[in-house]
Amino acid sequence: MKNTLKVGLLAVSLAVDSTSAAEVTGKIKLVGDAPPAREITPILAEKNCGPLHKTPVMTRTYLVGADKGLANVCVYIKTGVPAGKTYAVPTTKPVIDQIGCMYEPFISVAMVGQTIDIKNSDAFMHNVNCQAKVNKGFNFAQASVGQVNGKSFDKAELAVKLICNVHPWMSGYVHIFDHPFFAVSDKNGNFTISGDLPDGKYTVEANHLKSGTVTGDIEIKGGKATLNLDLAVK
Repeated sequence: MKNTLKVGLLAVSLAVDSTSAAEVTGKIKLVGDAPPAREITPILAEKNCGPLHKTPVMTRTYLVGADKGLANVCVYIKTGVPAGKTYAVPTTKPVIDQIGCMYEPFISVAMVGQTIDIKNSDAFMHNVNCQAKVNKGFNFAQASVGQVNGKSFDKAELAVKLICNVHPWMSGYVHIFDHPFFAVSDKNGNFTISGDLPDGKYTVEANHLKSGTVTGDIEIKGGKATLNLDLAVK
């Protein structure tokens, strides 16, 4: 009985030790004064889109929150991911919605092979024109409210652009990765990257559509690391 108990405890110990769940947290700040958002004037004049909005609809290039935190920045592990390791494709399906004649969210992230549900919540037609450069693009109509089309990408690619030819101001972007270590900064610039990363040294990159990219080095110790990065107005 004692030997059996020791073996059981050893198995539990090995199971715990084999995990390497990590969490990388931080904040992206904007350096400089963001140019003011511009009103998307055609949206209110369009017969279908206009009635859906009570107030002006503004561009989303720079969304700055508390303490100069910058939203909509894609943050990801750029180097240091264990070579040769494969990661299961998430079964969760990010949703890119078309609502009020805008893509929501403006910035999305997904893994290679992960299904993204592209939805039309408006009661009239949109078309989804994917202008990928590394992956194969696509272009399809969504004529009815609630229509959902699942799409995935075969290769890693940053800032894949989606537009609507029916409503030319509409645009959204999706970043595709061959690993699961990525995030998008929230309204105050905060981000969290979590997953099966062993302790060690890594390079993290932050990508903003207008301000470009900036990198920083981290060392995960005990499953934790913190990194704050600055992006300059351009």
